[in-house]
Amino acid sequence: MPRSIWKGAITFGLVNIPVELHTAVRSESRISFRQLHKKDNAPIKYDRVCSKEEKSVPWDEIVKGYEYSKGKFVILDEEDFRAASIESTKTIDIQDFVKADEIDTRYFESPYYLLPQKGGEKAYALLREAIRKTGMIGLGNVTMRSNNMHFVGIRVVEDALVLEIMRYADELVDTSSFEFPSAENVRPAELNMAEQLVNTLAAEFQPENYSDAYKENLMRIINAKMAGEKIEVEEPAEPEATNVIDLMARLQESLAQGKKKKGKAAARDEDEAESDEEAAATKPAAKKKAAKSASAGKKEGKKRKTA
Repeated sequence: MPRSIWKGAITFGLVNIPVELHTAVRSESRISFRQLHKKDNAPIKYDRVCSKEEKSVPWDEIVKGYEYSKGKFVILDEEDFRAASIESTKTIDIQDFVKADEIDTRYFESPYYLLPQKGGEKAYALLREAIRKTGMIGLGNVTMRSNNMHFVGIRVVEDALVLEIMRYADELVDTSSFEFPSAENVRPAELNMAEQLVNTLAAEFQPENYSDAYKENLMRIINAKMAGEKIEVEEPAEPEATNVIDLMARLQESLAQGKKKKGKAAARDEDEAESDEEAAATKPAAKKKAAKSASAGKKEGKKRKTA
């Protein structure tokens, strides 16, 4: 098991559950690049340069400043940061339980697995099943690593309690900041056709069906270059916006294609099911045939012995 990144406890009411935190996403799957000098492929180094003096600045001469207007700063020293610091409690204090469907998914940022520490297994399972049965998410705060206080939610995924680092309300951009088209110009016939298209393309969520094509293309190019192969680049075609006049025709065409695609998939599934049934039916028949052959062989052997 990988090492935990934090250890503490979940508290709700008077119940205390010792837990440890593990990452729930793989960051190593991302492709990373180094910046190199084009002339000799040497890695680029970064330096702390004063924009006024154009000279390198040592760490002991660097301070932190908050820019409240262009070029004007309030300087904060270590005492200021200590004064603002939050006491690290090593606990995730659940303050409220809220219905899961009441929380906008934009608030969720980063998931982590919570695992029980020794002695906390029963209380962990109790909280998990209570959250599962009530359809709730536990909301609270926790201070981890630095003095940053995180707004967190605890929810259930299969047999795991998952801690979600959440965004605060003032971090979200309100939809009123933008202008979106109204539904006034949507005709009932178009809406009906669009609903049919959505239902035709409806499927169960299978995340393995989706992949990062850009990452796959990059790795293909990297491997090809490592093998000394020449890379040919194809210019992607620019998608055209659908004209309002063509919208109904495009919907009808899309619906026909969706039905055709779904029909092929259903036929394929049916063929696979029939093949499985035939295979299952063949096995008992083969067993019976083998049993008959064995029985006939035994009878023939008896006859020979009698003769």
